[in-house]
Amino acid sequence: MRFIVNDTPLDLDPAHLIIAGWTGRDAAAIQHHIDELAELGVKPPSTTPLFYRVSAGLLTTGDSIQVVGNASSGEVEPMILQSGGQRWLGLGSDHTDRALEAHSVAMSKQVCAKPCAARLWPWEDVADRLEDIRLESWIEEDGEWVVYQQGTLASIRPLGELIDGGSLDALSRDGAVAMMCGTFGAIGGVRPATRFRMTMTDPARDRSISHEYSMVQLPEIA
Repeated sequence: MRFIVNDTPLDLDPAHLIIAGWTGRDAAAIQHHIDELAELGVKPPSTTPLFYRVSAGLLTTGDSIQVVGNASSGEVEPMILQSGGQRWLGLGSDHTDRALEAHSVAMSKQVCAKPCAARLWPWEDVADRLEDIRLESWIEEDGEWVVYQQGTLASIRPLGELIDGGSLDALSRDGAVAMMCGTFGAIGGVRPATRFRMTMTDPARDRSISHEYSMVQLPEIA
Protein backbone atom coordinates (compact mmCIF):
# COMPACT_ATOMS: atom_id res chain seq x y z
CA MET A 1 0.00 0.00 0.00
CA ARG A 2 1.18 3.53 -0.66
CA PHE A 3 0.82 6.11 2.10
CA ILE A 4 1.95 9.75 2.18
CA VAL A 5 3.99 11.24 5.03
CA ASN A 6 4.88 14.94 4.74
CA ASP A 7 4.29 14.70 0.98
CA THR A 8 6.74 11.78 0.73
CA PRO A 9 5.48 8.36 -0.44
CA LEU A 10 5.70 5.51 2.06
CA ASP A 11 5.14 1.98 0.78
CA LEU A 12 3.98 -0.44 3.47
CA ASP A 13 1.94 -3.64 3.32
CA PRO A 14 0.66 -4.31 6.85
CA ALA A 15 1.00 -7.92 7.97
CA HIS A 16 -1.41 -7.41 10.87
CA LEU A 17 -4.63 -5.46 11.35
CA ILE A 18 -6.23 -4.94 14.75
CA ILE A 19 -9.59 -3.38 15.54
CA ALA A 20 -9.66 -2.06 19.10
CA GLY A 21 -13.22 -1.96 20.36
CA TRP A 22 -15.03 -0.52 23.36
CA THR A 23 -12.21 1.97 23.94
CA GLY A 24 -14.17 4.88 25.36
CA ARG A 25 -12.61 6.56 28.39
CA ASP A 26 -15.97 7.56 29.84
CA ALA A 27 -17.88 4.58 31.26
CA ALA A 28 -21.19 6.30 30.45
CA ALA A 29 -20.11 6.82 26.85
CA ILE A 30 -19.13 3.15 26.53
CA GLN A 31 -22.50 2.13 27.92
CA HIS A 32 -24.23 4.45 25.46
CA HIS A 33 -22.47 2.75 22.55
CA ILE A 34 -23.28 -0.69 23.99
CA ASP A 35 -26.92 0.36 24.34
CA GLU A 36 -27.22 1.70 20.79
CA LEU A 37 -25.76 -1.50 19.41
CA ALA A 38 -28.00 -3.57 21.69
CA GLU A 39 -30.93 -2.02 19.84
CA LEU A 40 -29.54 -3.78 16.77
CA GLY A 41 -29.33 -7.08 18.66
CA VAL A 42 -25.60 -6.93 19.45
CA LYS A 43 -24.55 -8.69 22.65
CA PRO A 44 -22.47 -6.67 25.14
CA PRO A 45 -18.68 -7.25 25.22
CA SER A 46 -17.13 -9.71 27.67
CA THR A 47 -14.65 -7.02 28.76
CA THR A 48 -13.45 -3.61 27.66
CA PRO A 49 -11.44 -2.84 25.67
CA LEU A 50 -11.24 -5.76 23.22
CA PHE A 51 -8.70 -6.24 20.45
CA TYR A 52 -10.16 -7.98 17.41
CA ARG A 53 -7.77 -9.48 14.85
CA VAL A 54 -8.88 -9.26 11.21
CA SER A 55 -7.24 -9.91 7.85
CA ALA A 56 -4.63 -7.28 7.02
CA GLY A 57 -5.77 -7.38 3.40
CA LEU A 58 -9.00 -5.64 4.39
CA LEU A 59 -7.19 -2.31 4.78
CA THR A 60 -7.63 -0.08 1.74
CA THR A 61 -7.06 3.52 0.70
CA GLY A 62 -9.59 3.15 -2.12
CA ASP A 63 -12.63 5.41 -2.46
CA SER A 64 -15.13 2.58 -2.93
CA ILE A 65 -15.82 -0.72 -1.18
CA GLN A 66 -18.19 -3.58 -1.93
CA VAL A 67 -20.57 -4.84 0.75
CA VAL A 68 -23.25 -7.52 0.82
CA GLY A 69 -26.72 -6.13 1.46
CA ASN A 70 -27.64 -2.77 2.94
CA ALA A 71 -26.89 -3.23 6.64
CA SER A 72 -23.31 -2.00 6.94
CA SER A 73 -21.96 1.32 8.19
CA GLY A 74 -18.69 3.13 8.83
CA GLU A 75 -17.08 4.38 12.04
CA VAL A 76 -14.43 7.11 12.09
CA GLU A 77 -11.37 6.08 14.12
CA PRO A 78 -7.78 7.13 14.74
CA MET A 79 -5.47 4.59 13.13
CA ILE A 80 -1.97 3.74 14.30
CA LEU A 81 0.46 2.33 11.77
CA GLN A 82 3.72 0.90 13.06
CA SER A 83 6.68 -0.70 11.32
CA GLY A 84 9.75 -1.63 13.32
CA GLY A 85 10.68 1.39 15.40
CA GLN A 86 8.59 3.85 13.39
CA ARG A 87 5.01 4.85 14.14
CA TRP A 88 2.43 7.09 12.44
CA LEU A 89 -1.06 8.38 13.18
CA GLY A 90 -3.69 8.04 10.50
CA LEU A 91 -7.43 8.02 9.90
CA GLY A 92 -9.61 4.98 9.25
CA SER A 93 -13.14 3.63 9.24
CA ASP A 94 -14.05 0.37 10.95
CA HIS A 95 -16.75 -0.45 8.41
CA THR A 96 -18.97 -3.14 9.94
CA ASP A 97 -21.83 -5.39 8.85
CA ARG A 98 -24.52 -4.57 11.42
CA ALA A 99 -26.74 -7.54 10.57
CA LEU A 100 -23.90 -9.99 11.17
CA GLU A 101 -22.80 -8.05 14.26
CA ALA A 102 -25.91 -9.30 16.06
CA HIS A 103 -24.49 -12.83 15.74
CA SER A 104 -20.73 -12.17 16.07
CA VAL A 105 -18.94 -8.86 16.46
CA ALA A 106 -15.64 -10.42 15.42
CA MET A 107 -17.08 -11.87 12.21
CA SER A 108 -18.94 -8.65 11.37
CA LYS A 109 -15.63 -6.82 11.33
CA GLN A 110 -13.89 -9.49 9.25
CA VAL A 111 -16.38 -9.36 6.35
CA CYS A 112 -15.99 -5.65 5.53
CA ALA A 113 -13.11 -3.71 4.00
CA LYS A 114 -11.49 -1.11 6.26
CA PRO A 115 -11.07 2.19 4.37
CA CYS A 116 -8.34 4.56 5.50
CA ALA A 117 -6.80 7.82 4.36
CA ALA A 118 -3.48 7.58 2.53
CA ARG A 119 -1.98 10.51 4.42
CA LEU A 120 -0.24 9.88 7.76
CA TRP A 121 1.30 12.09 10.44
CA PRO A 122 4.62 11.10 12.06
CA TRP A 123 3.91 10.02 15.62
CA GLU A 124 6.49 12.37 17.08
CA ASP A 125 4.69 15.33 15.45
CA VAL A 126 1.47 14.77 17.43
CA ALA A 127 2.43 12.64 20.45
CA ASP A 128 2.44 15.63 22.82
CA ARG A 129 -1.14 16.69 22.00
CA LEU A 130 -3.02 13.56 20.98
CA GLU A 131 -6.02 14.39 23.12
CA ASP A 132 -6.60 17.62 21.15
CA ILE A 133 -6.91 15.75 17.84
CA ARG A 134 -10.50 15.97 16.56
CA LEU A 135 -12.40 13.39 14.52
CA GLU A 136 -15.63 13.92 12.60
CA SER A 137 -17.69 11.87 10.18
CA TRP A 138 -20.66 12.47 7.92
CA ILE A 139 -23.03 10.21 6.02
CA GLU A 140 -25.06 11.03 2.94
CA GLU A 141 -28.80 10.90 3.53
CA ASP A 142 -31.40 11.99 0.98
CA GLY A 143 -28.66 13.60 -1.10
CA GLU A 144 -27.25 15.70 1.75
CA TRP A 145 -24.26 15.27 4.07
CA VAL A 146 -25.33 14.83 7.71
CA VAL A 147 -23.01 14.95 10.74
CA TYR A 148 -22.73 11.40 12.05
CA GLN A 149 -19.94 11.43 14.66
CA GLN A 150 -17.67 13.98 16.31
CA GLY A 151 -15.28 14.18 19.23
CA THR A 152 -11.65 14.39 20.31
CA LEU A 153 -9.18 11.68 21.22
CA ALA A 154 -9.66 12.74 24.85
CA SER A 155 -12.85 10.62 24.70
CA ILE A 156 -10.85 7.51 23.81
CA ARG A 157 -8.49 5.63 26.11
CA PRO A 158 -4.91 6.92 25.86
CA LEU A 159 -3.44 5.60 22.62
CA GLY A 160 -0.31 4.49 24.44
CA GLU A 161 -2.47 2.19 26.55
CA LEU A 162 -4.09 0.75 23.40
CA ILE A 163 -0.67 0.27 21.78
CA ASP A 164 0.34 -1.88 24.75
CA GLY A 165 -2.98 -3.74 24.83
CA GLY A 166 -2.78 -4.53 21.13
CA SER A 167 0.85 -5.70 21.42
CA LEU A 168 1.92 -3.45 18.53
CA ASP A 169 5.60 -3.44 19.49
CA ALA A 170 5.79 -7.24 19.42
CA LEU A 171 3.73 -7.65 16.25
CA SER A 172 5.70 -5.02 14.34
CA ARG A 173 8.88 -7.04 14.66
CA ASP A 174 7.77 -9.34 11.83
CA GLY A 175 5.93 -6.80 9.66
CA ALA A 176 3.98 -3.58 9.68
CA VAL A 177 0.88 -3.49 11.88
CA ALA A 178 -2.16 -1.22 11.71
CA MET A 179 -4.68 -0.69 14.51
CA MET A 180 -7.93 1.22 14.53
CA CYS A 181 -8.47 2.60 18.00
CA GLY A 182 -12.18 3.00 18.63
CA THR A 183 -14.86 5.54 17.91
CA PHE A 184 -17.68 7.72 19.24
CA GLY A 185 -21.42 7.18 19.42
CA ALA A 186 -23.40 7.92 16.28
CA ILE A 187 -25.50 11.10 16.34
CA GLY A 188 -29.03 9.94 15.65
CA GLY A 189 -28.08 6.27 16.10
CA VAL A 190 -26.08 3.71 14.15
CA ARG A 191 -27.47 3.37 10.63
CA PRO A 192 -26.30 2.43 7.15
CA ALA A 193 -25.47 4.83 4.35
CA THR A 194 -24.04 4.51 0.86
CA ARG A 195 -21.42 7.27 1.29
CA PHE A 196 -19.17 8.06 4.25
CA ARG A 197 -16.86 11.04 4.81
CA MET A 198 -14.38 11.51 7.67
CA THR A 199 -11.81 14.05 8.82
CA MET A 200 -9.09 14.18 11.46
CA THR A 201 -7.96 17.68 12.51
CA ASP A 202 -4.85 18.86 14.34
CA PRO A 203 -5.90 22.32 15.61
CA ALA A 204 -2.42 23.23 16.81
CA ARG A 205 -1.11 23.15 13.25
CA ASP A 206 -4.38 23.97 11.49
CA ARG A 207 -4.16 20.87 9.31
CA SER A 208 -6.36 17.89 8.61
CA ILE A 209 -6.56 14.49 6.97
CA SER A 210 -9.75 13.53 5.14
CA HIS A 211 -11.10 10.53 3.29
CA GLU A 212 -14.40 9.74 1.60
CA TYR A 213 -15.68 6.47 0.24
CA SER A 214 -18.83 4.96 -1.21
CA MET A 215 -20.41 1.54 -0.70
CA VAL A 216 -21.39 -0.63 -3.65
CA GLN A 217 -24.10 -2.97 -2.41
CA LEU A 218 -23.96 -6.53 -3.70
CA PRO A 219 -27.16 -8.59 -3.72
CA GLU A 220 -27.75 -10.73 -0.65
CA ILE A 221 -28.53 -14.13 -2.10
CA ALA A 222 -30.24 -16.72 0.10
